[in-house]
Amino acid sequence: MTERVLLRRVFISSLILVVLLLPGLVVPTKARSEPPAGQLTWAVHVSLAPSWFDPAETTGIITPFMLLYALHDALVKPMPGNPMAPSLAESWTTSPDGLSHEFVLRRGVKFHNGDPVTAEDVKFSMERYRGAASGPFKARVASIDVLDPYRVRFRFKHPWPDFMTFYGTMATGAGWIVPKKYVEKVGDDGFKRAPVGAGPYKFVSFTPGIELVLEANEQYWRKTPSVKRLVFKSIPDESTRLAMLKRGEADIAYSIRGALAEELKRTPGLTLKPNYPPGTFWLVFPEQWTDSKSPWADKRVRLAASYAIDRPAINRAETLGFSRITGSMIPHTFESYWPAPIPVYDAKKARQLLTEAGYPNGFDAGEYFCDASYANLGEGVVNYLQAVGIRVQLRPLERAAFILQNSQKKLKNIIQTASGAFGNAATRLDAFIAAGGTFTYGTYPDIEGLIAEQASEMDPKKRDVVLHRIQQLIHEKAMIAPIWELAFINGHGPRVAESGLTLITSHAYSSPYEDLKLVAR
Repeated sequence: MTERVLLRRVFISSLILVVLLLPGLVVPTKARSEPPAGQLTWAVHVSLAPSWFDPAETTGIITPFMLLYALHDALVKPMPGNPMAPSLAESWTTSPDGLSHEFVLRRGVKFHNGDPVTAEDVKFSMERYRGAASGPFKARVASIDVLDPYRVRFRFKHPWPDFMTFYGTMATGAGWIVPKKYVEKVGDDGFKRAPVGAGPYKFVSFTPGIELVLEANEQYWRKTPSVKRLVFKSIPDESTRLAMLKRGEADIAYSIRGALAEELKRTPGLTLKPNYPPGTFWLVFPEQWTDSKSPWADKRVRLAASYAIDRPAINRAETLGFSRITGSMIPHTFESYWPAPIPVYDAKKARQLLTEAGYPNGFDAGEYFCDASYANLGEGVVNYLQAVGIRVQLRPLERAAFILQNSQKKLKNIIQTASGAFGNAATRLDAFIAAGGTFTYGTYPDIEGLIAEQASEMDPKKRDVVLHRIQQLIHEKAMIAPIWELAFINGHGPRVAESGLTLITSHAYSSPYEDLKLVAR
């Protein structure tokens, strides 16, 4: 080799190194991988609702994110090891006065139809959002400004300490981005029939009440998915879900409880995977606000209902003791959580309170509404209520119908409600306690005044004091009867190398889907 050739090669190698290190240069980070192959099938515990295909309609619960993580992508979202991971936005900044947030978009990202993801899509998605907390969001935002195709700025009327909690977690679906041109072309209904997103999987087909089929997006910016096809089958019956898992007809099954969970645990080749979402369950008594003559308008009756429930016994029977008994609707992992006293089981005290309230022989309490997928919990609670004289009939509703009627404030008597949405104490209160909240049936003036006070308080310590006081008042007024923080028990079969269960801290379902793997053959 001549000296001239050697010098030329050294020069070229050095030039390449310098170019790669130039500030701001986008260097591809997506590793080369094998083409996606194989199929994963889920036995899902609820009917799949088309509204969950559209981020704009995300309610204050965790269920829609089962599908959003596959079909769509967000500017910022929880990911393994990072509760607010840069996604469609590669970075963001907050102004010193707290009145604006600016996001820089990741370049080169495309929706499934080939349209580039731009700041216009971000603005459109945010202005179109109508799900949980959309009212407070729109009331606080002064403008959404497109600075250039890859930069967008949110300006607020007042400092908003919870913006990133609302926007960058699973507290709401507000930060999940849809393609403006496509939505405007097909309309809202057309979008739900054939959703287009920027996520790791593309929509293939949907058979209502039966099956959703997705296929890998090989151009996904983070990585090419390993599995070619995902199939979600709606299987409301728990024993059927387990049977499918045992026969290999499903690879992952959600929500296996009680004796069936014990059977799953004992079955060779199957793996039990408890998960701990921020999923609190509690009872709501809406007639405390709507009917002054109702028994539920009397605090003693609401306390009696709480004393009547043997929560540890239900926990042992249904979730193998994995669930956490709580005195609050706020998960203990949330910022600004106040540890309310743990409720105790005391049937004698429950009967005494009913007698003091004027119901020595109990009373007919009407219907007990619940999500059908948690009718087992409802059955346990109803049995304990009836044992002390609170005579009630269980009324389970399919999840989509339950959520719709609950958000429309059509349910009454007793409502077994729950939320596994991410966030903090303020976001949970916003959806269920604040006046105008997605699932708020009523509130009290002192609580509503404190909710307004904390919303704009920028001092974290002062804000904690206010949020703690709100939770104390909820406890003192016996507004609700807390039950537990759910242990969500799932299982997977022998074909699964990575199920995605528990990869994202506190997320109930498999995710991120591009990380899932089948066992190599």
